Formats: sequence, C-alpha cells, structure tokens
Amino acid sequence: MHCPSKVALSATLAVLAIAMTAKADEPLLGFLSATDLLPKGGMEVEQQITWRHQKASGYFDLVEGQTEVSFGVTDSLQLSPELIYDWSRAYHNGPDGTTTPAEPYSAYFPSADAHFNQGMFVGAGLEAIWRVVSPYTAPVGVAILAEPIIGPHFYELELKSIFQKNFLDDRLVLLANLTWAPEIRDLPANPYADPGTTAAHPNTNIETDVNLGLGASWRFKADWSVGWEFQNEREINKFAIFSHSQWMGNAYYTGPTIHYGGAHFFATLTWWQQLPNAKNYLDPSMIVHGYDDDVDFEHRRIRVKFGYYF
Repeated sequence: MHCPSKVALSATLAVLAIAMTAKADEPLLGFLSATDLLPKGGMEVEQQITWRHQKASGYFDLVEGQTEVSFGVTDSLQLSPELIYDWSRAYHNGPDGTTTPAEPYSAYFPSADAHFNQGMFVGAGLEAIWRVVSPYTAPVGVAILAEPIIGPHFYELELKSIFQKNFLDDRLVLLANLTWAPEIRDLPANPYADPGTTAAHPNTNIETDVNLGLGASWRFKADWSVGWEFQNEREINKFAIFSHSQWMGNAYYTGPTIHYGGAHFFATLTWWQQLPNAKNYLDPSMIVHGYDDDVDFEHRRIRVKFGYYF
C-alpha cells in the first residue's frame, strides 16, 4: 500500500510539472527572448503590439503589429510563422523640422510640410528557436534564434544568441541577447533628391542591426513577475560590423516590464525610454538633446504581448 503522504506529494509534483509545462514559453520580458520553449506538441497564439513614439519635434507615431502561431516541434525546437504589419503618422518630426516617415516607409517621399499617415503590410516571417542547453539542467541555458522575414521589396534575417541563468528556485531569471540582423530594402527614386545622388535613382539600401540586450525578471507571486530591460542598438551601413567608419546610429533603451502568466493565458507590458546619450556617426545632425532622431530610432517604445496556450 502506498503511503498517503507520498501519494499526495507525487500528485502535487505532477500538477506543478503540468503547470510549468503549460506556460513554459511565456514571455517574461517584452523585448528580450528567453530559452524557455513550448513542449513537444504544444501550441500557442500570440499577438504583439509595439507603439514607437516621439521624435525631435512635431508628432511621430509608429504602431507595429505582429501575429504569430507557435508550435513545439520537439522539446528543444520551436517554430513560429508570423505576419507583420504597421501604421504610422508623422508631421514636422525631423531634426530639421521636415516630415520624415519611419524606416518601414522609406519608399514614401512626402513633402517637407506634409501630414504623413499610412498603413502597410511589412511581411511574413518564420521564427525558429533551437535550445542548445536548458537552464534547468545546466548552469546557463543557451538558445539560437533565426528569423527570416520577406515582404514587398523588403528582406531581413535576424540571428540571435540567447543566454539564460535562473536563481532562487527559478523565480529570478537573468537574460542576455546578442542580435545580428541585416536587412535589404529595394527603394524607388526620391523625386526630391539631388539628381547627382544615389537616392535620385532606384537603389537598394542595406543596413545591419547589432544589438546587445540584458534583462532580469522576478516572480514575486504566483503568476506575476516584474522585470527590467536594457538594450544597446547599433545601426551599421551594409554588413561592415567591424568597420567603425560605417557605424550609423548608436542608442540605448531601458525600462520596466510587468508580466502575468496563467495556465492558458499570458500578458506582458513593457515601457522603454531612449537614454539621452546617443551617437550618430554618419549624420550628427540627427542627435537632438542627446537623442537619436534618425528613422531607426524614437524616444519611447511601449510593447504589449498577450497570448493563449492550447
């Protein structure tokens, strides 16, 4: 005969294991990725909305939407097909007081005094995360993320190394992300450009994002966590990662996160603020009061994620 206390303990551990598995992929932080994945056969639907706000002057808003469905192919491999779309408005937001659209709208050339207002489909992507080592069985968890995105005249490949360290019975989670993401845009001729410049003719623009992100999350009660994120973002011309002469923007963002993760539903809210110590090596005029106001950056970012586990 089994001891009742042992039976009760076994049942409790089983319930806890099921609960942990059900929300293994919950996004503890808004912008940084973790090594936690869905179990084999697991599935979730996630909606992500990011509001990018404020430039040097006037008004500027970019609202990015992303809808994805994730599948646990194995316990160490997760695939997530996704659709990406956004909407933006701008008016007299550039450092020189002209109307300058957000980077996804580089193919649009509004006049300097125009009220820009436009939505667009950015592209479709496939995010793949392979967990090399789990933080629950090794001192540090390691995962590799690859995410190609293809859209109308736009191509991007994001590669990310993810590191995770857990403390205090997994209530405290430390994360580090290193991202390399080249992107290609086929641009039409700019009718306002000097005829002797490249922009006056159809051309291909190539940039590479190199980001270093650090974050921490603390589960202070059942289903609830708070955290903090920090990220350095660098924009590089072409693929010249190690050539300082090709660096463009260099900005820092930081801010808090709050997260709820139940058995089937999760939600994460994150607020990022650009720090006033940015640099722009190719065009210093883009720096106003310490903030980089180039097309790749804005003063504030707010992201909400929510999803459902099946």
